[in-house]
Amino acid sequence: MSMASGKRDFDKAAATWDENPARVKLADDVCAAICCEVSLSAAMKVMDFGCGTGLLTLRMAPQVGSVTGVDRSQGMLDVLGAKVAALGLGNVETLRVDPDDGAILTGRYDLIVSCMALHHVERIAPLLEQFYDCLVPGGPLCIADLDPDEGQFHGDSAGVFHAGFERAVLRQALTDAGFRDVSDVTATEVTKPAANGELRRFTIFLITGRRE
Repeated sequence: MSMASGKRDFDKAAATWDENPARVKLADDVCAAICCEVSLSAAMKVMDFGCGTGLLTLRMAPQVGSVTGVDRSQGMLDVLGAKVAALGLGNVETLRVDPDDGAILTGRYDLIVSCMALHHVERIAPLLEQFYDCLVPGGPLCIADLDPDEGQFHGDSAGVFHAGFERAVLRQALTDAGFRDVSDVTATEVTKPAANGELRRFTIFLITGRRE
């Protein structure tokens, strides 16, 4: 489901992003789900697409060789960069890329992950093709995002192009992009006030596929 929207000012939101405990728990749960689906190793070069302030990036960094946090918001990347500097991490770097502005992902990675970023990308198919091109043969792609939410998850729909995803549709999109062994699991759920003010439970899936 596509939604009419402009871009959200993630630069402005970056400073207080981590203050929401639900976001922190979501990153914990998604990281755990990824670890159940993929065997991480100290040799892995990982891309975290739509990394935001690095909640998932920093949970994966101790388990892999390196993580590149990719985001369209420089403000988010600045927060992540400050965390990396404070922690003295040498295996995390940041990269600003906005695929909706025509930027192309480059590099070669053993694993690509993305958590709650896909619904902010207008054109999904070209992005999946770029993910495929950036993976080594056999490399997995792990995408965590919302099951269909009727537009209720976000109180402000600015920058939201999809009201969640039907898993079967997204699995087919990965298959169309060349991925194999595509499967999905429920990674976690978030209980929060919906856009209409009612308390609601939202489920987050993890879809995994591998480059041939």
